[in-house]
Amino acid sequence: MRGASVVTDDLFFALSNYIEAAFWILVGFVCASYAIRRLGVIRRRCWQAACTFVAFGGSDIVEVQTGAWWHPWWLLVWKGVCIVVLIVLLVDYWRRPRTAG
Repeated sequence: MRGASVVTDDLFFALSNYIEAAFWILVGFVCASYAIRRLGVIRRRCWQAACTFVAFGGSDIVEVQTGAWWHPWWLLVWKGVCIVVLIVLLVDYWRRPRTAG
């Protein structure tokens, strides 16, 4: 019966990563649609976020193929770069002055 458990675990791992990938890619498309309606720095930041979220979703698809987010080493770097970019964008958002209205 152990074999069925391994197959179920593998199926759950793959399915959950594909769902997560779809979520991040969808967030990327939402950011892209927001970028189309903005100007200047906000537009640029939205495009950066959109590309980063789509890339992060893509890394989840690769993760299904490799079986782990830390192996091979370049997948870990890929995910790490995406997270660093998103943190930088978030800090920039927090520091950016808001206008009323």
